[in-house]
Amino acid sequence: MNRESMEFDVVIVGGGPAGLATACRLAQLSQEHDKDWQIALVEKGSEIGAHIMSGAVIETEALTELFPDWQSMGAPVKTAVTDDEFYYLRNLEKGKKVPGMFIPKPMRNHGNYIISLGNLCRWLGEQAENLGVNIFPGFPASELIYGEDGSVKGIITGDMGVDSKGNQKGSFEPGYELLASQTVFAEGCRGSLGKQLMAKFDLQKDSDPQHYGIGLKEVWQVDETASQPGKVVHTLGWPLDNHTEGGGFLYHLDKGTVALGFVVALNYENPYLSPFETFQQWKQHPTIKNIIKGGKRVSYGARAMNKGGFQSLPKLTFPGGLLVGCEAGFLNPAKIKGTHTALKSGLIAAESIAEALLKEQADGELSGYAENIKNSSIYRELYKSRNFEPGLNKLGTFFGAAFTFIDQNIFFGKLPFTWHSKKPDYACLKPANQCQAIEYPRPDNEISFDRLSSVFLSSTNHEEDQPCHLQLQDSSIPIEINLPKWAEPAQRYCPAAVYEVVKENDEERFRINAQNCVHCKTCDIKDPSQNINWQTPEGGGGPNYSNM
Repeated sequence: MNRESMEFDVVIVGGGPAGLATACRLAQLSQEHDKDWQIALVEKGSEIGAHIMSGAVIETEALTELFPDWQSMGAPVKTAVTDDEFYYLRNLEKGKKVPGMFIPKPMRNHGNYIISLGNLCRWLGEQAENLGVNIFPGFPASELIYGEDGSVKGIITGDMGVDSKGNQKGSFEPGYELLASQTVFAEGCRGSLGKQLMAKFDLQKDSDPQHYGIGLKEVWQVDETASQPGKVVHTLGWPLDNHTEGGGFLYHLDKGTVALGFVVALNYENPYLSPFETFQQWKQHPTIKNIIKGGKRVSYGARAMNKGGFQSLPKLTFPGGLLVGCEAGFLNPAKIKGTHTALKSGLIAAESIAEALLKEQADGELSGYAENIKNSSIYRELYKSRNFEPGLNKLGTFFGAAFTFIDQNIFFGKLPFTWHSKKPDYACLKPANQCQAIEYPRPDNEISFDRLSSVFLSSTNHEEDQPCHLQLQDSSIPIEINLPKWAEPAQRYCPAAVYEVVKENDEERFRINAQNCVHCKTCDIKDPSQNINWQTPEGGGGPNYSNM
């Protein structure tokens, strides 16, 4: 196919905090050195921020490094943390507030800010454009371009106007080839191109498997008398058992807005577990219900998150490109935070690339980036928290939390051993006949809701007549293998009702409602047969989050 090609010095894939920080810092350095480096950033969402979702509480050091005057520049970082509470929930009715002295240090939030990460990315996008970065929203990077020597030479954006059978429609437009000396991959957790790069260059050969959680989030508008701007609440325990890692959060922003959500680690064992239903059940606990009762739910979303930490970091560079942010797995699981490390990795990437461009040595592999990461605060922080994830895996939620307190508050992350978690999350499911089915309460449509009404609040939209972006390697596996062995868990781990087992003519059939997909990537991670491959849909498709 004849495609239009455009050449840049650097192409950045993904408009999250890591990609935008890379773009902004590189543009700053271009101006400082009186250069005219051409920088392009492609984003699959319809606009910058459309696909961005996080809790979120942010540490601002890296943001200050990027824009020292961010406050006077109008950055949407306004709500400083004023109160930090942690609860252990025993059951639906009982919960105990953990004294502050027993909260592990990484989980303390004084000095941080509660934000909408989507709004911060929109602001960073504006700064990038003001600095001269070429930003292309609605253009997913769908393919990699390799040179004759095997190095990455850029990406191809997705074709537009292809019908569900793969035929070109009258509106067909071929994707563009974007070529560059260096391509920065900032797709976020479980990036579709990043997954290909991991395999081609064997980037994980010396690391543990990456581990993941699914985070579900809602934004509510509540009575201002129930709102305490700056208050951060985290919970552990119910409705999960002690062998299933996860917990909830509730953050008070200003003007009666609260963000709340729940994270479930994707190494859970029971195939009957539904992260979405668990989240809805958790909201019924008085600690949460008393805040949101009588309020209005205004947004919903879901997203997978890295949680493997230090031991799961892959090799960060390869000929022609590098990984930043959650593409690399820089989230600190002990803090449940990755925005600050994403921003910092973007700064380091930009400075590493700029050094190579100034020396006219930007082709090939920039091994200096990995060395600069190793000498940075990111590496030190993740190393200090290295035993958090395997500790919870080995000891369970309760004793794992106790170990984390000892590790972080007494030994400051310097215990003379490093634990590992070698089993991939998808391999942790037990057969259905070894597990007990979970009966979840029906939604009351006041505090708890169903999945379809939730997806509606995410403003998710896909062009229906397009190839399905959720690809089965073998279409027989869901019914012939996953259903009898694991009760087809896709029906429950998906937070958007994408997957169903339906009966047609007395036969069971696996149905994919791809138009519901909120791009969380959980199916790509948790399917026990590793049969689902998530790829980018037509440009602009997916959720359109606001204030998330």
